[in-house]
Amino acid sequence: DALPIFSTLPLCVPILPPSAPATPAPSSMDMKKRLNLELRNRKPGEVKELVLDNCRSDDGKIIGLTAEFDCLEFLSTINVNLVTVANLPKLAKLRKLELSDNRISGGLEVLAERTPSLTHLNLSGNKIKDINTLEPLKKLPHLRSLDLFNCEVTMLNCYRDSVFELLPQLTYLDGFDADDQEAPDSDPEGDGLDDDLDENGEEGEEEEDEEDEDELDEEVIDEEDEDDDLDGEEEEDEDEDEDEEDEDEDIPQGEKRKREPADEGDDPEDEEEEDDEEDD
Repeated sequence: DALPIFSTLPLCVPILPPSAPATPAPSSMDMKKRLNLELRNRKPGEVKELVLDNCRSDDGKIIGLTAEFDCLEFLSTINVNLVTVANLPKLAKLRKLELSDNRISGGLEVLAERTPSLTHLNLSGNKIKDINTLEPLKKLPHLRSLDLFNCEVTMLNCYRDSVFELLPQLTYLDGFDADDQEAPDSDPEGDGLDDDLDENGEEGEEEEDEEDEDELDEEVIDEEDEDDDLDGEEEEDEDEDEDEEDEDEDIPQGEKRKREPADEGDDPEDEEEEDDEEDD
């Protein structure tokens, strides 16, 4: 019987290092859920600032934001995959809107209709290609600052001159004015809150001045009280010194009085002579 022939060649099986389990990329939070978290038990009408950056927008639209946020002044929706702002509600007090790093290519007439008080608009990193796309922004009379960094429109010839000509109300484009002067640093929440902050700041300074004056008056009163206490202590010390001096003066007088009777008294020898004479 023929025996089975086994190959004597060594088997070369590659040994691979254990691979780590693949971790799925963290999914961004749904915009509506994120909005509810940002409320922090507040009512929509109490919110002035709302940041929804890096959350997930279904169908490229704004979700969950309603006209109940009627006091909203600052809204940030950076990198939320927006394609359109058609779902943006009426926000009459909104002053600063951050829409950078999305996929918006048009439809800006919605901003003119629903955000009439807008002063700062950031569209950097979107799909804006033509100057004409910006024409609806002419209806925003308070618009002072517009950012279009990393948009294709910035590659056009005479881009800056064309935008300033189209939007005469504009002061700063991409951080610089028409004379290439850089915009001053401003509060991230926008200039919309500056007036309120100034008024509150002035009132706060006046209150601080009044508090400082009151503290100074209290310090002066305390110093006067301390001076009075010191004067009283000095007077007491002087009285004690005078008493001690009086006692010192009394002591030698007392000694003299003790010696005076002895000096004024009869001599003992005279008394003995008188006694002898009486005996005789």
